[in-house]
Amino acid sequence: MFNSEMAMLSLRSWFSRKNRMSGASALAIAQSMPLPEMEVAVIGDIHGRLDLLASLIEKLERRHPDAHRVLVGDYIDRGPDSRGVLERLVVLEDNVTCLMGNHEAMLLSFLDAPNSEGERWFRNGGTETLLSFGISLPDKPDEGDFQRVQTALADGLGPEIIDWLGKRPLWWRSGNLVVTHAGPDPALPIGDQDSSAFLWGHRRFLRDLRGDDIWVAHGHWIQERAVVKNARIAVDTGAYFSGRLTAGVVKPDGSVKFVTA
Repeated sequence: MFNSEMAMLSLRSWFSRKNRMSGASALAIAQSMPLPEMEVAVIGDIHGRLDLLASLIEKLERRHPDAHRVLVGDYIDRGPDSRGVLERLVVLEDNVTCLMGNHEAMLLSFLDAPNSEGERWFRNGGTETLLSFGISLPDKPDEGDFQRVQTALADGLGPEIIDWLGKRPLWWRSGNLVVTHAGPDPALPIGDQDSSAFLWGHRRFLRDLRGDDIWVAHGHWIQERAVVKNARIAVDTGAYFSGRLTAGVVKPDGSVKFVTA
């Protein structure tokens, strides 16, 4: 018994020293699980797939009716029905938070400055959004085309949707779970981030672990399957080309399960 107790004390002492010496070990303990204050369903990038959105919402309402739904942004572009997605999201009832994605940011920038911002947005799927509003774009648009398209798009969206888009938050938090479109800088507190990190992702996000207990659920980077790894929950499964839209359901007990349409 004496030897057994001594061995256990020695083992505990070793682990104590190991944790003090290894920041990674301490971080692993701190980040052992996401602990939101409520059940949360984090919905990945939709990109114009109204059909998948409708199917996923129906599944979540049936299987997780009380979960707070948080959509990570990128509702538009690339897929066939950006207009339908926006019109659906604007009228969603309570218990839903819709975040800003980089594609919504590009659309808003185009509305503000069509000549300087149009080309980048069109290269990244904006032409599909225009088509969903019945707006065509020449193969080689000039400044006059940019202005024409900007006016037509503003009319098609209408003031309600434009106002709604402009008010989308960059991140949402419950407990130690933070949801955002892309990846914040792991070296900075969430409240000290530059907005571009939330929209486009910081270069260190997928490489480095955070030094706190924060878990980040995000989209933006396409995964073949949604994944939980290194205090990150990635839910973008490339809906516009894969035909799979995924939600990560995070419970207050730290468990995570995925629901896919």
